[in-house]
Amino acid sequence: MVKQRNTINNLIPYIPGKPIDEVKRELGLERVIKLASNENPLGNSPAATRAVEEWAKNMAIYPDGNGTSLKLALSEKLGVEPDQILLGAGTDQILEIIAQTYINPGDNAIMGDPSFPRYSSVVKVMDGKSIEVPLTEDYRMDLDSFLEKINNRTKIIWLCNPNNPTGTIISAQEQIDFIKRVPKDVLVVLDEAYYEYARGGDYPESLDLLDEFDNIIILRTFSKAYGMAGLRIGYAISNKDIIGYLNRVRGPFNTNTGAQVAAIAALEDQEFIEKSVQSNNQGKEYLYSAFEEMGLEYIPTHANFLMVKINISSSEVFKALLKKGVIIRSADIYGMDDWIRVTIGTCEENEIFVKALKEVINDLQS
Repeated sequence: MVKQRNTINNLIPYIPGKPIDEVKRELGLERVIKLASNENPLGNSPAATRAVEEWAKNMAIYPDGNGTSLKLALSEKLGVEPDQILLGAGTDQILEIIAQTYINPGDNAIMGDPSFPRYSSVVKVMDGKSIEVPLTEDYRMDLDSFLEKINNRTKIIWLCNPNNPTGTIISAQEQIDFIKRVPKDVLVVLDEAYYEYARGGDYPESLDLLDEFDNIIILRTFSKAYGMAGLRIGYAISNKDIIGYLNRVRGPFNTNTGAQVAAIAALEDQEFIEKSVQSNNQGKEYLYSAFEEMGLEYIPTHANFLMVKINISSSEVFKALLKKGVIIRSADIYGMDDWIRVTIGTCEENEIFVKALKEVINDLQS
């Protein structure tokens, strides 16, 4: 048997949320709702669907490896140059490209704990070290501790904003104060996967920082509010030099044509985004109220998911909810053994979840 690289022994495979069809088949259920993967419960823009249907007539043709048309559309919307943009098969792939570009064996990267697990794994694959900084008591990034952890082998700081799984944010003022104190030779990656849900108020408009700092990469995606998780399309925005280096690592056809044309169409349908955000805000308030009525602690969120403390084993609650046809995320994978993470669904889905959660908690506590 061929020997794998030693660093692979320290990696744990990502465990995705259970697919709806699999749960139906395993448990013999007719109806299952999935509130585990932070997908848009409203689906995607009809304009994006039409664009993919039209493209499907030409599947034999290779994609535009540069993603020229999508970059131009993003350039116009964001007010940056096309060569400041890198496309990826979801931001997951861009995280890999960033680590491959900047992490040498023995280098380290700093991240919150808990935060998005891919930050750690992409660094470890490159024989780097992950420095995980515990969140504060109110489940926010401890930016002062981040700064204390920086050393001469630090290459990247990953800032998930809003943070997954807690839904908390770094404010605009906190972010700029932090970046000013980070050494110029350390890359700060601002992961804004849930930007469309979080924008406004104290949330940063990070694009404004690109002219001031040359060590920033901003990540955004079409997987969340745009509802296109199945097509895998995300993007990075930075200065031309950084994007140029990332392009040296990026594969030649890393985003498919269907994803590109759907993303262009989705960008033009901002009415769908507004509808999605409004639905999310309404669902959020309903769940807040329900949790308060049940006497459960929760973390107020700026994203499309909520963390709620159920005071019993999260894995047991996950299994019990699964039997009732509700898929959520057990937070034991984040070291929060009596918390669950639930995606904010439609009104009907939220009501089904709350009813099932009440029944499960009652059954497990009795």
